[in-house]
Order: sequence, then C-alpha cells, then structure tokens
Amino acid sequence: MKRRDFLKVSAAGAAASAAVASPAIAQSSPEIKWRMTSSFPKSLDTIYGGGEQVAKYVAEMTDNKFQIQVFAAGEIVPGLQALDATSNGTVEMCHTVSYYYVGKDPTWAIYASVPFGLNARQQNSWWYQGGGEQLGNEFFKKSNVIGFACGNTGTQMGGWFRKEIKTVADLSGLKFRIGGIAGQVLQKVGVVPQQLAGGDIYPALEKGTIDAAEWVGPYDDEKLGFAKVAKYYYYPGFWEGGPMVHAFTNLDKWNSLPKNYQAILTNAMANANSWMAARYDMQNPSALKRLVAGGTQLRPFTNEVLEACLKATNELWAELSAKNADFKKSIDAMQAYRSDEYLWWQVAEYTYDSFMIRSRTRG
Repeated sequence: MKRRDFLKVSAAGAAASAAVASPAIAQSSPEIKWRMTSSFPKSLDTIYGGGEQVAKYVAEMTDNKFQIQVFAAGEIVPGLQALDATSNGTVEMCHTVSYYYVGKDPTWAIYASVPFGLNARQQNSWWYQGGGEQLGNEFFKKSNVIGFACGNTGTQMGGWFRKEIKTVADLSGLKFRIGGIAGQVLQKVGVVPQQLAGGDIYPALEKGTIDAAEWVGPYDDEKLGFAKVAKYYYYPGFWEGGPMVHAFTNLDKWNSLPKNYQAILTNAMANANSWMAARYDMQNPSALKRLVAGGTQLRPFTNEVLEACLKATNELWAELSAKNADFKKSIDAMQAYRSDEYLWWQVAEYTYDSFMIRSRTRG
C-alpha cells in the first residue's frame, strides 16, 4: 500500500472510531438528578452535613452531571419516614439511621448501633471488612434498598436528666426520650421510653412531659439547648457505642446508574463517613467544656445501672433471636466480631488510651 493511501485509510478509521467512542463516553456520563431526604434538621450541621458532603463530592467528580439535592427532615417527608420514601421510590435515596426502623424489624438496629454493641472503629471494621455490609444488604434488599456507611457520631452521651440517677430504682417510671431497641432494653429496668423527633425534645423536657432525653453528644446537645432545662448530663450512652449513619438508595435506581456513577457515589459516601466522625471528634471537646463552664453536672452511670442494663440487653437478644431468624443471624455475627475486637482492643488500644488519659494533665 502506498503511503498516501495508507494515510487516507488511517484517517478514515480514526474518524469512525471517534464516532463510536464519543457516544459511548457520553452515554456513560449522563445528566442525572436525584433527591436525598435526610432524617435530620439543617441546624445539626454535622449529622445533616454528611448528606451535603455526599452531594458535593458527587457533583465535583462528575462535573455537575450527577446532582443530588438534599432535603432536611420534614421538607419532603418526616425524618422517621426517610426509609419508606426511598423504598417506594418517592426519592432516590435517604440519609438516616437504621435503628429508627426497628418497628418494622429489630434487625435494622444492629447495623447502626445496639446497646453494648460495637464502638465506631469496630462498627466500620465490621461493615467494611468483617462481612457486615454483605449481611446488612442481604437484609436491606427485602425493603428494596441498598445501604452504605455514611457517617458515625462516635460513642454518644447518656442524656440529660432532671434528677440524679444513682441506682436502678431511680429509673423506675422515668419518662425518657429514647427510642428503638434501646428503649426496649430500658423498659425492662423500669423506664418509660418516649420516641420524639429531635425538634420536639426541648419543649417536652422544658414542660416536664418527659423527665430525661438523649440525643447525640455535646456539640449537637448544646445546639438543642438541653442544658437550659436539665442539669445532669450522664455518660456513656451505652446503647450507642458507635452508631453508624447510613445512606440508603432505592435498589432499582441504584441498579440503573452507570457503573462509573456507582463507583463515584460509593466513594462519596465513604468520604462522608470519615468526614462526620472526624468533625464530631473535633467539635465535642470544646462544646463539653462550654457546657460544664455553664453549670452542667457531668455524671457517669453507676456500675449497678450498667450491669442491670447489660443483663436486660442479653435477655432481649435471647427473646428476639428465638422468634426472628434475621435478627439472630445478624446479632450472632456482630457479637462474635465484638468479642474478637475487644480481645485485641484490651492489648493495645485500651492500654495506650488508659495511660494517655491518666497522663493527660501532666503535660
């Protein structure tokens, strides 16, 4: 073939390749607009902000071709209906905590946090590396959603009380804003659990409709003003050792996404997961200092209270496992993982942290 003829053929071939390649590339990066409903108000900028971080990352990584608009609780549906709205396709995705949905099935709680469960690092480890993600999504699939880790608050506080809690007897008849599976545990030791949305807690506590309330930790609790109406601030929130916040996506909508968009969204949610935990760890120390300086009385739950609640927890797990195969499968897997994690934790993490806490004030 002459050089001149070869160049003509090559140019024609290149043009044909471009004609095929360009539409393929365009098809893999379509313009898509999704809605995400949050279970949280905008005023709680860190837990709500996790959803905003997802939207920001996705937009930046797709040159704004894939846009996710975030809606606060109540703007589309109430906060506790976020999962339903995603399951039925009202919205494409939601940002929520799975233990809100124990009324559907107690198994939902295990993948966020249960009393005396995993701490934040362990929860992430179980989810990403210990089989939790696969086990969770096997269960979530029944509700037509797929779940992704999308935030963690770290160990939460035990809540705000209008009176001191020294013994198990002090819990008897106490009207405590605490929902889900933790409420079922505390009910066994005499508490009267009340499930209230975040925005309804302060007025109920102020009016005395409830005697105590828990939310997250110092930074969020300061914003919600609980210190003005309850004096005693207890720790730890043993029912939320490391609560994972999830982003749930409608399964059909997820499967319809191009593979590159699935990868982008997955990475965006993983980034938001790290962002939220780091931000709470940064904000909580200074908020706690301000609360104590303002007169808040910090109190640890007594060992008597903790032991009684642990006993009640184990009783509840046995009761639920006897009648719910999904719950038994998930709780058994989580507890086995917890046992191995704490075997390791007591060797290095706990020993190091304990020493550093004791030496903190020595400079």
